[in-house]
Formats: sequence, structure tokens, C-alpha cells
Amino acid sequence: MARVIQIRDVPNEVHDALASAAEVQGLSLTKYVRRELEQLAKQTQVAQSNAAIIRETQAKVQGHVERETILTFLHVLRDE
Repeated sequence: MARVIQIRDVPNEVHDALASAAEVQGLSLTKYVRRELEQLAKQTQVAQSNAAIIRETQAKVQGHVERETILTFLHVLRDE
């Protein structure tokens, strides 16, 4: 079941910018913000997954592997 999130004290300029962006895309403010939150949640999950992979890789090689090296390799694998 879906849950409700209520956000208080949103500055007028933030509300106006979100409402404008929603209108440009032909969406209600609620649908636009829900979509943006879904994308943010996915990005957070990917970042957490990447951090876990970095820690696991560093533990497996028992040394330091540059974070960027691991992330580059992950991007290559995901593009295939």
C-alpha cells in the first residue's frame, strides 16, 4: 500500500520551481514530485550498492583499490 509523505515549510521559490517543472512536463505537482522521489531513491540504492561493492573488492584484494577504478569497471560491466 502506498504511503503518504507531507513536507512542510517548503520555500515559495522551491514550490514554484517544482510546479513549473511539472507543468512543462504535463504532470500534476504530486505526480512530478513522486517521480523525482522515485529517481532519487533509485540513485541512493545504486550508490549504496556501489559502496558495498567497493568495500567487498578492497577486502578481497586485501589492499587498496582506487574507488574510481572500481566504479569505472562497474560502469563498463553495466553497459555491456
